[in-house]
Amino acid sequence: MNSYKMTIAGVERELPLFPVAGGLQIAAFIMFGDVEVTKASAKALLEKAPEHDIMLTAECKSIPLVYEMARQEKADNYIVARKGEKLYMRDVLKTPVHSITTANEQILCIGADDVEAIKGKKVLIVDDVISTGESLAALEELVTKAGGNIVGKMAVLAEGDAAKRDDIIFLEPLPLFDVAGRPIVK
Repeated sequence: MNSYKMTIAGVERELPLFPVAGGLQIAAFIMFGDVEVTKASAKALLEKAPEHDIMLTAECKSIPLVYEMARQEKADNYIVARKGEKLYMRDVLKTPVHSITTANEQILCIGADDVEAIKGKKVLIVDDVISTGESLAALEELVTKAGGNIVGKMAVLAEGDAAKRDDIIFLEPLPLFDVAGRPIVK
């Protein structure tokens, strides 16, 4: 199996390559279970984070990251936009999202309690990887609908063209790869 070696927040990792649409491969960055990378990434992102009242992320891979960021800054709360409406959610705000790693369209949603926590607040959007920007755009839409003020958008890695964006804060660029496992440089 092909892989890509990189350093993330001072921690070296070997990321396996997996094919996606269009003859491309991506390096799979999975934070689940990797406490060392999660802690180091949270610390490094917080050092770059703008002042904020609350953090928002999308379910699911970035939950450990946003939890660790909240823990390190001694925050009382963070919000997770769920991938589906839950029975306990009232007055749900939702928006569709298309992810590069998921075949079908999904939705992201927040309930009335989350809306109340966002309304009028400085919101920091956090993700593990920003690639196409689809998940990020969906989170931005939820914050706007909830009446929050986005003060920053952050990720551990910016994949492909996302690394060229000047509206996101990230720790490291992550290239896309061709079918032979060579980084694609544009």
